[in-house]
Amino acid sequence: MTSAEPVIQTTRAPRVRRTRRSRIRIALKKAPLSAWFGMGVILCYAVVALFAPLIAPYRETQVFSEAFAPWSHEFAFGTDQLGRDILTRLIYGARNTIGIAFITTILSFAAGVTLGLLAAMYRGWLDQLLSRAVDVLMSIPSLIFALMLLSIFGSSITSLILVIALLDSTRVFRLARAVGLNVVVMEYVEVAQLRGEGPAWILRKEILPNILPPLIAEFGLRFCFVFLTIAALSFLGVGIQPPSADWGSMVRENATLITYGDVTPLLPAGAIALLTVAVNFVVDWFLHSTSGLRDEK
Repeated sequence: MTSAEPVIQTTRAPRVRRTRRSRIRIALKKAPLSAWFGMGVILCYAVVALFAPLIAPYRETQVFSEAFAPWSHEFAFGTDQLGRDILTRLIYGARNTIGIAFITTILSFAAGVTLGLLAAMYRGWLDQLLSRAVDVLMSIPSLIFALMLLSIFGSSITSLILVIALLDSTRVFRLARAVGLNVVVMEYVEVAQLRGEGPAWILRKEILPNILPPLIAEFGLRFCFVFLTIAALSFLGVGIQPPSADWGSMVRENATLITYGDVTPLLPAGAIALLTVAVNFVVDWFLHSTSGLRDEK
C-alpha cells in the first residue's frame, strides 16, 4: 500500500471591504488632469463666493469719482461707467451669480426628481398628466418663456429663482422618470413592496440610491445651464438687478469699452466661460468613473 499523500490546506485571506472614504481617495488618485483642473477652479470660485467681503478691496456698491478709470495700482481692472471698482464687482458677482444658480438648481432638482420618480413608480394617469404638462412647458423656448414670466411677476431674486427652477425642472423630470422606470421593475423593489414597505421608503432606500450617478452628473450640467441662463437674463436686463453685482450685467454695462480696445468686458465673460468648462470637466470624469468603462491602454 502506498502511503497517503499529506493534504495541504490553504486558507484564503478574508476580503477587506473598502470604506467610502477609501474608494473616494482611490478614485481621486486615478482622476485625469482635466478633472483636477476643474475641481481646482470650482474650489477657487467657491472660496471667492463665500469670502467675498473679506477678499474684495472695496464695498460692492462703493462709487469713486472717476468713471471708466484705466487699470492701475488703485483699481486693478479699472472702474465701470458709474465709477465702481471692476475687481470688487467681479468678486461679489461670483457670490451673487453662483449662489443664485446653485439655489435654483437645488430647487429644480427637488421638484423634478420627486415628480419624476413618482411618475415612474405609480405610472398610469399620474404619469400621463405630469408627462404631458412637461411636454407643453418644454415646447416653449426657455429663454423666451422666462422673459415673459419675469416681465409679468417682476425681476426680483425670488421670481428669478422660481421661474428658472420651474423651467429647468422639466429636464430633470424627464431624466428622473427615464432612469426610474428602469429601476422600479427590479426584483428588489418588488420584494420591498411585498414586504409591506411604503412608497416613501422604497423611493428613498431602493430607487434613489441606484440612480444617483446619472442624477449627480445631471446636477452639474443643469447648474451650468442655469448659470448661463441667469447670466443671459442679466445681460438682457431682466436678471439680477442693480446695485447687486452680476457677471452678465457687467458685460452689458461695459460693452462699449470693446470699441476702444479695452478687454475689461471680457473679464466677466471669461469668468462665466471658465466655470462652465471646469464643471463640464468634472462631470465628464464622474460619468466615466461611474460607468464602469476602462481606459484603453
